[in-house]
Amino acid sequence: MALKAVLFDLDGVLLDTEGIYTDFWSGIDSRFPTGVDNFAAVIKGNTLTNILATYFPDTTVQTQIKHLLVEQELNMPYRMFPGAIELIEGLRDMGINTAVVTSSTLAKMKNVFRTLPRFAQAVDTLVTDEDVTASKPDPQGYLIAARRLGAGAGEFIVVEDSMAGLEAGRRSGAFVAGIATTNPMEAVRPACDLAVDAIADITPQILAEAFQAR
Repeated sequence: MALKAVLFDLDGVLLDTEGIYTDFWSGIDSRFPTGVDNFAAVIKGNTLTNILATYFPDTTVQTQIKHLLVEQELNMPYRMFPGAIELIEGLRDMGINTAVVTSSTLAKMKNVFRTLPRFAQAVDTLVTDEDVTASKPDPQGYLIAARRLGAGAGEFIVVEDSMAGLEAGRRSGAFVAGIATTNPMEAVRPACDLAVDAIADITPQILAEAFQAR
């Protein structure tokens, strides 16, 4: 079966931002205590809508958090991991379509693409929290992206770092590549088909060969 698309999570996979978000959500948990141990790790991969509805039922608090997050994402640095843009462009050169499937908002993605225009031009489609009704580990976002790119079951790869994202990839029926940036390798390896320490360890050829050998 031919590989038609590679679908990437964003933070922790393509962008080196997970540490910033960990600090942000840890600060939110200190200001508006949830009582959840390791809160910043627990919510990784969730949409903002799901986080607020699940952990912050007070609408006044929800509004405050939204404002704080908008300010954070407007001013935070967006840096791609080494090798990330080269991987996306290399896949394009091989005729393989790519997508970003993120729990982030469209407003944030506008900031990202404004900061990183080369990235914006390299990706074929984008799925944000506004396109889905269910957060990862639900596979909805990945299935939407695959459908947009004309990739059927078993014809695409998902590249993820969070445990919720890895599960979403598995549930979508994809070949799953796991990046051990957010979680330790011992947690990532059993949850995916191909595990690497960093996205720089993946080339288009490595992905294509691993996909065909599955």
